[in-house]
Amino acid sequence: MIPRYTRPQMGAIWSDQHRYELMLAIEIAVCESLARRGVIPAEAVAEIRAKAHVRAERVTEIEDVVHHDVIAFVTAVAETVGDAGRFLHFGMTSSDVVDTAFALQLVEASRLLAASLEDLMAAVEAQARAHRDTLMAGRSHGIHAQPITFGLKLAGWYSELQRDRERLARAEAEIAFGKLSGAVGTYGVNGPDIEAEVLAGLGLTPEPVATQVVPRDRHAAFFTTLAVIAGAVERFATEIRHLQRTELLEALEPFGKGQKGSSAMPHKRNPILSENLCGLARVVRANAMVALEDIALWHERDISHSSAERVIAPDSTIALDFMLARLTRIVAGLDVRPAAMAANLDLTGGRLASERLLLALVDKGLARETAYGWIQRCALAEGDFRDHVASDPDIKQHLTRAEMEDAFDVRHSLTHVSAIIDRVIEEER
Repeated sequence: MIPRYTRPQMGAIWSDQHRYELMLAIEIAVCESLARRGVIPAEAVAEIRAKAHVRAERVTEIEDVVHHDVIAFVTAVAETVGDAGRFLHFGMTSSDVVDTAFALQLVEASRLLAASLEDLMAAVEAQARAHRDTLMAGRSHGIHAQPITFGLKLAGWYSELQRDRERLARAEAEIAFGKLSGAVGTYGVNGPDIEAEVLAGLGLTPEPVATQVVPRDRHAAFFTTLAVIAGAVERFATEIRHLQRTELLEALEPFGKGQKGSSAMPHKRNPILSENLCGLARVVRANAMVALEDIALWHERDISHSSAERVIAPDSTIALDFMLARLTRIVAGLDVRPAAMAANLDLTGGRLASERLLLALVDKGLARETAYGWIQRCALAEGDFRDHVASDPDIKQHLTRAEMEDAFDVRHSLTHVSAIIDRVIEEER
């Protein structure tokens, strides 16, 4: 049975309490930097550091009156430190603390997603190794093409996940920027040295040219990366759904003891987990469009992006983390059926050898168009393709029985499969 998603860490990143704690850490760090320069009293900062704390519930109570979340936050913290609280938020604007905290949240989320990606890659790698030589039909347009192995298919997934891992690392680097440059980004009160010092301590980089906010193209790049990763999950889930169809039954989702597929039909074993993932991919993809639309703000800022980000940030990161965890469990528990793959491979009566037969005739000196016509008329006729080829009056004048049998040997199509799999999986080790 596939266990339920039990990773509270991602959700905790987006709690109001955690966000306010990050904001408080930023406020204290700015106070300490100012104190080192003699701008505010060191004893006041010591008192702030010792006493300051924040409760999300108190912030909400104050916000219900003032209708400004950052003012409510600063007021709630100031209540905990007494007179020294007047030095909080010194020379800062709301977006200084909000955008910098948001960057920290996105970095935290990115690192959890990276760990989930690694888990999925390990599951895919294990199945690719196990089925390196498991023969199956390759399909294009949903139609049998040439033989492949299930391991090769999974190696393709692994390679895509490698690229996704690189994309996520780049997206994290691009989003790890904060700003403490004041009301419109001009350092009207606190200088760039304070910003650089504080952000370095937080593991962030100063935004080179901020307005009142960190430019939202960074966030758009992050959320579109999540959408690309969700697209990979959807691709793999769609493949599993196809392989589980009654007509194929080549690879099936795990099906737990006591699980039921239909309220009406006891025989049903539906690919509900993979279907789930395809649906959630639409959500993450739609949220990427919201992030793209957040790029264009009025002048130095407005807050049209803010409300949208409060929805898409937790929704996209939690959804994608869930998707990666669920797909990991699906892949690890996949019910792979080599016998069904072999049986389906032979459904076409050897038609998968059409290219090799074509080239064998070309190698005998036949014009390609002529040879193509001969092979095609055999392939399009009903019945066993091998028999049609063996009895075709034109083909048998040019190919011996042994040459025909050699063309039908599926091993020719798989000569380089192991090398391809090794190129992706072994070379990373």
